[in-house]
Amino acid sequence: MSGLLDLSGKVALVTGSSRGIGKEFALELARCGAQVVIHYLKNEKLAEKAVEEIRLTGVDVIKMKSDIRNPEGVECLFKEIESKLGSVDILINNVGDYAPIHWEDIDFETWERVMATNFTGTYLCSKRALPKMRENAWGRIINIGYASSEKGLVNTKNFPYFVSKTGVQMFTRMLASDTSGSGITVNLLSPYVVENSDNFPAKIPMGRPAKLEEMAKSMLFFLGQGSDYISGANLEIHGGWLPERV
Repeated sequence: MSGLLDLSGKVALVTGSSRGIGKEFALELARCGAQVVIHYLKNEKLAEKAVEEIRLTGVDVIKMKSDIRNPEGVECLFKEIESKLGSVDILINNVGDYAPIHWEDIDFETWERVMATNFTGTYLCSKRALPKMRENAWGRIINIGYASSEKGLVNTKNFPYFVSKTGVQMFTRMLASDTSGSGITVNLLSPYVVENSDNFPAKIPMGRPAKLEEMAKSMLFFLGQGSDYISGANLEIHGGWLPERV
């Protein structure tokens, strides 16, 4: 178990969890005793490697391939999870995409891909998970945003990412309000620069990016017993970063 948090008997789905932050989320959930679903779309070898790591914790773990950008893919994913492990209690909408191109140069297919991955996938998975969570009067949904989204921070060279993640922020608040009092909480975890990021700014608070482990430990904050009243919150992991713009 990880510290005092016991998630034994809970089923956790982390989308996009074959590598990076998603895999670290899945590992941390497994250390707390949760049964874990490793979700991937393309790289089965990485997914299998993640499964092997998680098996060492002694919990049940399965890997599932699915395109969560469409309702059919999400339905197949959840049906198989329910047949093998049971209904999803903890949903971490982690999968994400970006396009570091100036907004005027982005073609429609790229725009649609990023929006569908970041926003539509979060919406579809949350919608599919909620009925069982309501039935069980308990559920935790954690979405992934970006630091300083509440300030309306924009970047013309990664426009669809910022637009989609801002949408996720608003969706989180709406869903938190809609599920209030049901035993379900919905929150947002918003990183700045993490150790596996593709690009690093010239100046980083604390002199380093956030560690994957630090991201995972922050995620646990929303799962502890003392967080039952916390819903619609945005926890920024930025190490003191207060930008005017990117």
